[in-house]
Amino acid sequence: MYAPIAAGLLAAFVGFAGSFAVVLQGLAAVGASPAQAASGLMALCIAKGLAGIVLSLRYRMPISAAWSTPGAALLVTTGAVEGGFAAATGAFLLTGVLLALAGMWRPLGRWVSAIPPAIANAMLAGILLALCLAPAHAVAEAPVAGLLIVVAWAVTARINRLLAVPVAVLVTLAVITATVSLPEGWAASAWPAPVATLPVVTVPAVVGIALPLFIVTMASQNIPGIAVLNANGYRPAPGPLFTATGLFSLAAAPFGAHAVNLAAVTAALFAGPDAHPDPRKRWIASVVGGAGYIVLGLSAGLAVAFVSAAPSVLIQAVAGLALLGSFSSALLGALSEAEDREAATVTFLVAGSGLAFFGVGAAFWSLLAGLALRELRHRGAGYRAR
Repeated sequence: MYAPIAAGLLAAFVGFAGSFAVVLQGLAAVGASPAQAASGLMALCIAKGLAGIVLSLRYRMPISAAWSTPGAALLVTTGAVEGGFAAATGAFLLTGVLLALAGMWRPLGRWVSAIPPAIANAMLAGILLALCLAPAHAVAEAPVAGLLIVVAWAVTARINRLLAVPVAVLVTLAVITATVSLPEGWAASAWPAPVATLPVVTVPAVVGIALPLFIVTMASQNIPGIAVLNANGYRPAPGPLFTATGLFSLAAAPFGAHAVNLAAVTAALFAGPDAHPDPRKRWIASVVGGAGYIVLGLSAGLAVAFVSAAPSVLIQAVAGLALLGSFSSALLGALSEAEDREAATVTFLVAGSGLAFFGVGAAFWSLLAGLALRELRHRGAGYRAR
């Protein structure tokens, strides 16, 4: 009985510590105040914790939920949009609607699946590029602190890759505590309070945030999350799970949460043999993990206080280390198909450029550019074949 409890608590800690810095960076980039960012982080923890508990109890399977880490990285690269954080909140709501519809309306799910994997991976790799360069920038700007963080990550990864980022987070917190003075009154704001934001719908936010966020979340989180469950012998119907994550996203969005989805990386902890020798009892681990997420959500204010006081380059460095695995997997997927390699390269470069037209960020334009070039190449090949 102790095994699923230990696995659930470990997965909750890894899931939170491994990427909360990315979430806070993303929310701040699209205009969230510290209070709104703390609210968003708390809402995400509660929503994904409840989603994991409800779905695991409903299906008696180790179904776990997570926040969209690649989606948070997308927010970092997109930056502020017309209408500020209210417009971003409107985009979060629309993303929740799309996630729910993907489960209820099969053509929408098929449309996402129809995007060539090379193009989807190239867009994700381009989105992650800037953050993955941050550890190198940290070493250049703050050599001692930057090297401590990177070396801690590298040494721990040699022993246990799963704990590498959490250990880097702990080292970062130690560096911040030793070298940075926290602002007066930070303890009073350590407990987060829900901050509701009245959503506003703007075209730039819909096109630049909602649509890419939906695609990234489906392609890099929901679909791999189902694959992890299948690999461990579980065969839940995907549609109801997608709909459930969309509904939890909708409920949390007004409080600053960008997206809730099926877990992909930490799902292996819940669904694998380490959680319990008996596959029929592994759902207990995901219920415990869900409860752990809810408790960790209450530390969101403390997390924001530390992140706000720290040099931004150190926080970005931790975020970049957390995303290296996703970046390498996406880059490998983008370039693995020879016939799509050129289109994927263009997609990657446009997404990584950070360019914006008409208030719409690079992720959307990279998708258009890659799909257009791929279609042009394939049509040209068909014409020459005739």
